[in-house]
Amino acid sequence: MPELSRSEWLAQVTEEIIDPDQRIIDPHHHLWPGVSTKSGEESSQYLLEDLWADTGSGHNVTNTVFIDCGQEYYASGPEQFKPVGETEFVAGIAKEAEKDKSKAQIAGIIGHANMMLGTSVREVLELHKERGEGLFRGIRHAGGWDEDERVK
Repeated sequence: MPELSRSEWLAQVTEEIIDPDQRIIDPHHHLWPGVSTKSGEESSQYLLEDLWADTGSGHNVTNTVFIDCGQEYYASGPEQFKPVGETEFVAGIAKEAEKDKSKAQIAGIIGHANMMLGTSVREVLELHKERGEGLFRGIRHAGGWDEDERVK
């Protein structure tokens, strides 16, 4: 059996649109440029046109919230500020989306800041706010712990 392309695989299931007038805000999505600046590894590409294909499938998705996924971090500079690159990247895509108000708009960005920085995290948060073009809403920072330093 031949391997399906991504679009062929996704087309295998179609949801019934139960209430096309019900306004929906998608509270959690990611964007991937195809190559991670954080790890240098290839990843699946998922950008504005992909988001719009999903949110424009018949449901009334008017807004979305982007959640940190480690993409487009700054490649250089102080480590604590690298996640701000992702906020800047998403704010740029949100501006692009504003050109077509008939489609879902990115209404919020949840970025990353290392809360282990203590009070100096304020500088990181302020830069997120500045680069987020009014869309930065908060951070995502996993709270897991293990005594083994290899486990983050």
